[in-house]
Amino acid sequence: MSTPFYVSPQQAMADRAEYARKGIARGRSLVVLQYADGIVFVAENPSRALHKVSEIYDRIAFAATGKYNEYESLRIGGTRYADLRGFTYDREDVTARGLANLYAQTLGNIFSSAAEKPYEVELLVAEVGESPADDEIYRLPHDGSIIDEHGSVAVGGNSDQIGTYLDQHHRDDLSLGEALRLAVESLTRDSNGSGGGERELSADQLEVAVLDRNRPQTRKFKRLLGRRLTELLQPGGSSAESEEPADGE
Repeated sequence: MSTPFYVSPQQAMADRAEYARKGIARGRSLVVLQYADGIVFVAENPSRALHKVSEIYDRIAFAATGKYNEYESLRIGGTRYADLRGFTYDREDVTARGLANLYAQTLGNIFSSAAEKPYEVELLVAEVGESPADDEIYRLPHDGSIIDEHGSVAVGGNSDQIGTYLDQHHRDDLSLGEALRLAVESLTRDSNGSGGGERELSADQLEVAVLDRNRPQTRKFKRLLGRRLTELLQPGGSSAESEEPADGE
């Protein structure tokens, strides 16, 4: 009788983590930055139908990179949880931390299960507060851990180099235009650290959304599209509100 092949639990988990990390790294990068009036999400995503950034609830947004079908199922589950909790209790009971805990449990269970492969996704859940000090950003890697972020964060693709660039240049008092241009500059970082300039990202290659704390509506999420996005990408682009409507979710 042959001896069954043995793999230590430590090696098995390391192999699963490496598998998930490689899948996430193949996805296009996404960055989230705090700015003076809220939180901005910028993803390299030429598709106008398959979103990487979406509204979850009044002040909460979801962003992800990796396999679309996997993070889309998580987004739908989070939206259902938020709607049910807000309807059953109170809208104020729906929080980014609660959603992050829900996603952490789901990702952690899948990662530790030998019956299925780990999800190749990395999630960001953000909630805009009444002031910048009240903003919350949570990053959830493939293994279900939760990292409380502040200022700026990058996931997917070459996230380490992009994150380093953001750490060096980000300020909490950035205007929306400044934050957006910084995000795009960071996404153009090349792999060998020689800086941007080798490639450019135009408005039609980007998916951009904000949680705007000054928006008079209860729902603070809105997408930046078309002429409004193009104006903000220009050097010296105004951060004032445009009369052109931006799409909400």
